Amino acid sequence: MELLVFGDRGTPVLFFPTRTARFFDYENWNIVAAVQDKVEAGLLQLFCVDSVDIESFYAQTTPANKIKRHIEYEQYILTEVIPFIRAKNRKPLTAAGCSFGGYHAVNIAFRHPTLFAKVVGMSARYDLTVSSPAFADLLDGFFNEDIYYNMPGMYMPNLTDEGILTQIKKLKIVLVIGQEDPFLDGNQKLSASLTQKNIPHEFFIWDGEAHRPRHWRRMVQLYL
Repeated sequence: MELLVFGDRGTPVLFFPTRTARFFDYENWNIVAAVQDKVEAGLLQLFCVDSVDIESFYAQTTPANKIKRHIEYEQYILTEVIPFIRAKNRKPLTAAGCSFGGYHAVNIAFRHPTLFAKVVGMSARYDLTVSSPAFADLLDGFFNEDIYYNMPGMYMPNLTDEGILTQIKKLKIVLVIGQEDPFLDGNQKLSASLTQKNIPHEFFIWDGEAHRPRHWRRMVQLYL
């Protein structure tokens, strides 16, 4: 799989693309350019990875195959991408993403908190089984353990393992969503779950839907 690297030092950012998007889209949408000053100053190093969303959650296949392919993607990130990042940069790692990329970032950071120092989810959806007029349940009503443990909106309210909670509490967590974004309710519920478990985090609600590249360009300037 392909990826793009911007910068040669600074805080490394594992940057997940939006829904079914590609590793070059953040560059094409000028989101990389929005933080070019920080990249050139050696403050940020971006690792823009590709996705397999069209082979997993957005594939025309069974829900069991969808989640299986997603887990294979996570293994790719864990066993290939993060070692690649670490070979170039040993500084504390940030996971980040916009829209569906925010789901990937928050899910992997919560599942593997010892690997990250910070996570930023922008305009993200944290339970892919919840449907709305505009967005369907991506698992078609199917449910199993793999699905449960890959939906932050599901597992976080029920998480009681003190060892994992202690590690998650060490993360700097930033959630950003628009007031009119269809995923606002899910973000509010996730924030409430974090608060209930005394997990420090920042939660920002922007005016309007704020679910477009022009908004993400400003968000990355503020929150990465």
